[in-house]
Amino acid sequence: MSHSNDILFRPFSLNGLELKNRIVMAPMTRGMAPEGQPGKAQADYYRRRAENEVGLILSEGTVIDRPASRNLPGIPFFHGKALDGWQEVIAAVHGAGGRMGPQIWHTGSTRASEWEPETPVESPSGLIGPGKPRGVAMSEADIEATIAAFAKAAADAKRLGFDVAELHGAHGYLIDQFFWAGSNLRDDTWGGSTIADRSRFAVETVKAVRAAVGPEFPIILRLSQWKQQDYTTRLAETPQEMAKWLEPLAEAGVDIFHCSQRRFWEPEFAEVDGENGLNFAGWAKKITGKSTISVGSVGLSGEFLAAFAGEASQATPLEKLTTRMERDEFDLIAVGRALISDPAWAAKVHRGAADELTGFNSADLAELV
Repeated sequence: MSHSNDILFRPFSLNGLELKNRIVMAPMTRGMAPEGQPGKAQADYYRRRAENEVGLILSEGTVIDRPASRNLPGIPFFHGKALDGWQEVIAAVHGAGGRMGPQIWHTGSTRASEWEPETPVESPSGLIGPGKPRGVAMSEADIEATIAAFAKAAADAKRLGFDVAELHGAHGYLIDQFFWAGSNLRDDTWGGSTIADRSRFAVETVKAVRAAVGPEFPIILRLSQWKQQDYTTRLAETPQEMAKWLEPLAEAGVDIFHCSQRRFWEPEFAEVDGENGLNFAGWAKKITGKSTISVGSVGLSGEFLAAFAGEASQATPLEKLTTRMERDEFDLIAVGRALISDPAWAAKVHRGAADELTGFNSADLAELV
């Protein structure tokens, strides 16, 4: 095995979470849970990754107990009888020696209105993006109930035996819609002119989750600058603005920031520290002192948006990744598409079998490989 890959296989420990390596399976929507109920197909899917050396598995997005909280059929629930299926999943992963957490989300107004039109979608201001109405603005009671639903889901994750829980606060979904000035025009305490003002919903959600799971259970928060509604938008234009965004979230109880960017090797603030500067996860770690996960086109030739549109992506060397990890820029690395097509990706990297890495084939999105 190439020495340069050793860094990926160092153990990681945090708040009782013990991982055998630094590789995380990124959450990726699969939409194959009939009527929102996971079962043996999902248990086998995640087990295959656990038995092939993925250090931490984060599930596909799972929705909280709120009306219109998912934007596609087949996305699994994380409430009610679906929890029986998730019990089967975590048992399978633990049986294979793995560690896992659900990604808990609410997709906000990203759901098209023609799907289940009798249930309007909810969001901070009834917008899908700047100047684009969709659904209804949440009332104070809606907001309080949603925060409680996030907390209940996280508590259920702990009760079922999951090792962590991740809140999805990225990619233009509900929590992120509160962050974004383009979708949060509220003039009450849930809105405001600054990112710190608009972070209140996320802060209160994290506090409620922390109270529900106790002080030791690890909480991960996934964040992004970009939105699926606008790939170029940014919530924080400077490190100082990023500090105003992230520091209150860290104080509220986030243990790990999962920092999503489209290409992990790109510097977050090139104008500050040059083209080889820290990426998003690097800046989040520097600002908050918390552990971070980086993600974005790991080990693949093509950018992920093009890949999901049907383009194949070939396997590529990992030098850009290992160089950044060797300087402790971030702590963990999430791998997405490569693990959709190849459940043995981590094991192959560990034994230096670069010639066996297959890349990503968009046809694999049609099944749970």
